[in-house]
Amino acid sequence: MELGLKNKVIMVEAASKGLGFGIAQAVAQEGARVSIGSRTEADILAAADTLRRETGAETLGSVLDARDAASISNWVETTVAKFGGVDGLVVNAGGPPAGGFDDFDDAAWQAAFELTMMSSVRMIRAVLPHLRARGGGSILAVTSSSVKEPIDILLLSNVMRSGVVSLLKSLSRELAPEQIRVNNLVPGRILTDRVKSLDTIGAKSSGRSVAEQQAMQEAQIPWGRYGTIEEFGKAGAFLLSEAASYITGETLIVDGGAMKTVW
Repeated sequence: MELGLKNKVIMVEAASKGLGFGIAQAVAQEGARVSIGSRTEADILAAADTLRRETGAETLGSVLDARDAASISNWVETTVAKFGGVDGLVVNAGGPPAGGFDDFDDAAWQAAFELTMMSSVRMIRAVLPHLRARGGGSILAVTSSSVKEPIDILLLSNVMRSGVVSLLKSLSRELAPEQIRVNNLVPGRILTDRVKSLDTIGAKSSGRSVAEQQAMQEAQIPWGRYGTIEEFGKAGAFLLSEAASYITGETLIVDGGAMKTVW
């Protein structure tokens, strides 16, 4: 299938590794011009070099603090200056810390709000004028399975990421007349550093080894294993592409069949 991503300018947040890198890699393999951002300069420049070397794509790596409006604006302006515009945006802020209700004070709730919800608002606000200038485009938010089935140890993520999904659903209707598609992408157990960290936390709380914890999690997945960032990235590339031209306002789950919800 021809995805129609060749020479499209795609911005991917939090893309030095993990889910964001998987999407950046997939769109670069399809011929897109890729701008990636992340907090650590050495990591994001190394990721950009890897993409450039392995795919031949034009790639820009920039330092980005998703909690800071000025940093977001600088990333967008740098991207437009290099590539001349933007055709797609991947919103992918890091997740809030794990814990239950009694673990978090007001400052923790506010920090989670800034990291997950307001970073998404600011990112979309900064990119929208450039999508409009192109006559359309695509926005994709990487969220969490917690928006469908709340996860016990991820209360902050459950709440904040559900808000992001609601934001994007609302925007999908508001922006449709401008030919801007807006979707969500939900990872199940994809083998990232974040999931490894959660397995470590789960192992400690249950008295299992990390290997035993992972085996227990995999046993609950009909496909029988964790997903890869490459598999997740291909799903993201599809939703960003012209091949998904009549898909907007949707939440696609990439989880090997693990989720039991019917909607």
